Amino acid sequence: MGLGAQSANTTSESDILGSRPVRSAEAIPRLTSLGNPAMPRTLPRRVEPEWLDQLPAGDPDAIRSRRDLQRLNRLMGHVDSMARLLRRGGLGLDIQRLVDLGAGDGTLLLSIARRLARSCGHVRAILVDRQELVSAATREAFRKLDWEIEIVAADVLDWLAAARPGERTMMVANLFLHHFAEAPLRALLGRVAESCETFAACEPHRSRFVLAACRWMGWIGCNSVTRHDGAISVRAGFTAREISDHWPKSEAWRLDESPAGLFSHLFMARWRGG
Repeated sequence: MGLGAQSANTTSESDILGSRPVRSAEAIPRLTSLGNPAMPRTLPRRVEPEWLDQLPAGDPDAIRSRRDLQRLNRLMGHVDSMARLLRRGGLGLDIQRLVDLGAGDGTLLLSIARRLARSCGHVRAILVDRQELVSAATREAFRKLDWEIEIVAADVLDWLAAARPGERTMMVANLFLHHFAEAPLRALLGRVAESCETFAACEPHRSRFVLAACRWMGWIGCNSVTRHDGAISVRAGFTAREISDHWPKSEAWRLDESPAGLFSHLFMARWRGG
């Protein structure tokens, strides 16, 4: 799930809409069941396809779901969380180039740019996503903030494989890493580590409470795609130091990882040399 999840147009609209499952009441645990001692305390990580990643960019449900995600990013505090990580990473000081992996429509990064514009000055940003979803209005808003942006329509792994290692480069990902199972995630982070000096990510926090809270998404007006993908995202999310465990082993990197609020999970890697 996420503005930050790279999209894939691999199936037709009728295939996707026709395959949407009828979810039973047991698919998401109720909040009242979380104290049941018979239920296991941990929630195993499970990566499954999300509907938004498979819908065409112009599908009405996809358009509405991306709007839902803009609202959810604000409600979960992801704009503020990512802005703080970018400040810690040295954007505008040591960092001269920013790369957003799985950037989606670019609106999350734009909201972050508005938070940081006064302190960062001119920023060069590269937005990488399979589909080119960034509107003319969003591009113009970046320009007014003195952010020079480049839109790259490419698979993130392919782009990283061809990218030159960048000095003074920071990479970020919002609601993107959870799309990758164990081996692909390790490969992705390995390529990220080869291509930047700082990396920050904001992902779903995986817990039974957060999974149960997905029931609330309908109450705030989220459509069926967002409600479905929300639960899938939580099951594929992270806890403890799971992202750190997939990062390349090296004393040259400082790794920080922790939950943020009730629903989110933050990770940051900073090169300290060696």
